[in-house]
Amino acid sequence: MVIAERLKSLRLYRRLSQGDIEKRTGLLRCYISRVENGHSIPVIETLEKMARAMDIPLYALFYDGEEPPKRVPKPKPLPGGWGSHGRDAQVLAKFREFLSRTNDADINFLLFIAEKMVQKKKAQERSGKNPSIKGRISNQ
Repeated sequence: MVIAERLKSLRLYRRLSQGDIEKRTGLLRCYISRVENGHSIPVIETLEKMARAMDIPLYALFYDGEEPPKRVPKPKPLPGGWGSHGRDAQVLAKFREFLSRTNDADINFLLFIAEKMVQKKKAQERSGKNPSIKGRISNQ
């Protein structure tokens, strides 16, 4: 299935114009046209906006059936990776919960801060200073 064809057919089925989608999503009509003609590939956030604008669930963009799929597998954590079990998994679950409620600008800001923290840690490792933060994450 080609996502461009699916988006266009769902939009037409819902009797919406590209202008209607533009008003509901804030995406430019020329961009919507480029996506529907296969010239641009939208990111998942854009697909979410388009699905909301058409008042359909996101899975409908990837699934042809009338009813939702019977079983949607949960993503499996990486074996042995950070956040796969124990306290790390609890902290990761909190991050996921909080991040699901933030906007794109805030997420970009948090990613910027995280990148700076990694750069600082690398610099400390090179200089021989490596303060540990284990146990400092509160359970609030």
